[in-house]
Amino acid sequence: MSRRARLWLVALGGAGLAALLVAACLDLPSFGGARHPYGYRAVRAALARHTANTVASVNFDLRAFDTLGEMSILFASVLGCAVLLRQARDEHRAAPRPAQVARPVRRYALVVLPVAVVTGLYVIAHGQLSPGGGFQGGVVTATALHVLYLGADYRALERVRPLGLYEAGDALAASTYVVTGLAGVLAGTAFLANTLLPYGTFNTLSSAGTVPLLNAAIGMEVSCAVVVLLAGFLDQAVEIVEEPANGQGRGKG
Repeated sequence: MSRRARLWLVALGGAGLAALLVAACLDLPSFGGARHPYGYRAVRAALARHTANTVASVNFDLRAFDTLGEMSILFASVLGCAVLLRQARDEHRAAPRPAQVARPVRRYALVVLPVAVVTGLYVIAHGQLSPGGGFQGGVVTATALHVLYLGADYRALERVRPLGLYEAGDALAASTYVVTGLAGVLAGTAFLANTLLPYGTFNTLSSAGTVPLLNAAIGMEVSCAVVVLLAGFLDQAVEIVEEPANGQGRGKG
């Protein structure tokens, strides 16, 4: 494609997007009003389905299909990075050098690691009750594992990060989200409709119907996806080198 054709494509796409944004803004409710029609409907729907966190109700009930799109974007992005960062034919893996870490840093990392992991899991599990949820908790859980890289070395991180399991977990979580939506269709309702499970008691872990299930699927998908994504970049920075396979080079630590 020529440069001129690319510019025309960008211009047409930008003009279309701008027109849609202007049309959406013109149809918004007046600024500064005491009542908001969308907010009122969202809160009412959350209370009707016993979901204490209205944001979780919007993400995994009212707009569960949009959340599927967001999850798919992350899944496709990680897949693309894994393909681009895969080991090439002229590259090989070299064992990284053991890192020299100060004792206070090592001790702090060993204390923070389990606390951070538990915090991430807590945020995921209580997503329908309090601020947070699968997206936030998944990022916290995934990044918490990398405290081991800062407090020890890369080989220690690799021992708690078997990429095959995380790749399978990413695919399984994404499939769980889709299968939950299809189960609603088989039950005679709409795709991802919150009608499969009882709504339970308000403000408890078992409340909100399918919201906790979808939230947990997102948490697992995000945590596994972030681990796989960071592994691709860290492998390139630490282990993968462009020397011949019989060379004497070692990883960068």
